[in-house]
Amino acid sequence: MNRVFVPSILVFFAALAGPCTHAQENMMSAAAVAKGGHFITPAQFDIPKILPPPPAAGSLAERADIAVVLSAQQWRTPEEAEWAKFIDKDNAFNHASVLGAWFTKEKLPVTAKFLADVTEDANAVGALTKAFYARARPSQIEPRVQPLVAVPPTASYPSGHVTRAFTWALVLAEIFPDQRAELLERAHRAAWGRVLAGVHYPTDLIGGQLMAEAIVAELRKSEAFRAAVEKCRAEAAGLTAKKAA
Repeated sequence: MNRVFVPSILVFFAALAGPCTHAQENMMSAAAVAKGGHFITPAQFDIPKILPPPPAAGSLAERADIAVVLSAQQWRTPEEAEWAKFIDKDNAFNHASVLGAWFTKEKLPVTAKFLADVTEDANAVGALTKAFYARARPSQIEPRVQPLVAVPPTASYPSGHVTRAFTWALVLAEIFPDQRAELLERAHRAAWGRVLAGVHYPTDLIGGQLMAEAIVAELRKSEAFRAAVEKCRAEAAGLTAKKAA
């Protein structure tokens, strides 16, 4: 059993009892945590040791963060805007763009269930980190930021989309190691889509990647996770073998 970090989980539950202005986020966080626990739990993560705090409100670093968001907003192309909107609704099976058109949940039910469980685990840990730092979104700080997509009611740091994007890329790289570089390249592009959309700061992206790396490091310690990866490899190999025949 992995080491349990009691202080972090206590902070999370303390946040649930916080001011009513955070009630919606707290309810969503509690719901996300309740769905996790397939391979890992939020209690395994000592958030302050994994993730440094975001730039302080009003600091030079925060102003630099906002400047990048405004610059991306000013110079984004129509294609980048469409990418940002696409990534807003991203899912694990959009990695067919890297792995091939055969990579679908209908053709890979075992993998689909596995990725759904991994996603719920990542969301549970991500909910803990958002509740821990409670950073305001760019458009809540700077009215010149005009988001392309709906602004999520959750906190900004770290990015949940980026946490998922890198978790998916790293987990899929366990199944398809030959395509690791391409999977990680897509994760970086997906991450930048959140700045292009105007709903995250650059430092939120870094936080999301750090959390994903910590999540996958814990996942790899789980025997159940490793066994599931082997089943997914076998399922994919069976499908590609049929195509080659």
